[in-house]
Amino acid sequence: MAEPGGSRPVTVSDVQQLVRRKDEIEAQIKACYELLEGQKGVGMHEPLVDAEGFPRSDIDLYQVRTARHNIICLQNDHKALMKQVEEALHKLHAREKEKQAKDEAEALAEAMSQNQSLPQPFAKVNAVTPGSPASVSGLQIDDEIVEFGSVNVNNFQNLQNIATVVQHSEGRPLSVTVIRGGRRVHVGLTPKRWAGKGLLGCNIIPLQR
Repeated sequence: MAEPGGSRPVTVSDVQQLVRRKDEIEAQIKACYELLEGQKGVGMHEPLVDAEGFPRSDIDLYQVRTARHNIICLQNDHKALMKQVEEALHKLHAREKEKQAKDEAEALAEAMSQNQSLPQPFAKVNAVTPGSPASVSGLQIDDEIVEFGSVNVNNFQNLQNIATVVQHSEGRPLSVTVIRGGRRVHVGLTPKRWAGKGLLGCNIIPLQR
């Protein structure tokens, strides 16, 4: 458990330990009540003297007094322990909430940092035919193209730029860089003849900026 000075944070293991202790105390209380029940069902409040004021001879007075005393002590321990469990759970939840908020803030900062450092795309893949060179290379629908061989946002004018690069690179791997799901992905694309139309088997559209 954490020290009073708060030198160590509460862990799940601490809470589990407290709960185990609580279960042990509850079992001890149950055993004491069962003992009282075995003594003619004397319970916690029935008199231990007979009608004439003499100690009852039909029960073990020592056992009954001990069991009653133990129940009172154990119930006090149980109450204090339940408070500890509640406080520990509260601290644990507060820490989890704090950690979640920190993780979310870090994820947001990372995403913003990536967005700022990602290059500007100039075209987008809006169709990929299965079994085509584009499909085999791993190109996917909605990939945003930032580099296609020698073509990038600075020199891209129209799709003819890409067509020219493709024609001159038939049978040779082209380095293609895309943005996919907020991340930069490199694809090795080799334009070549295949069963379908063209050398790529994908459709690319320019992005309006």
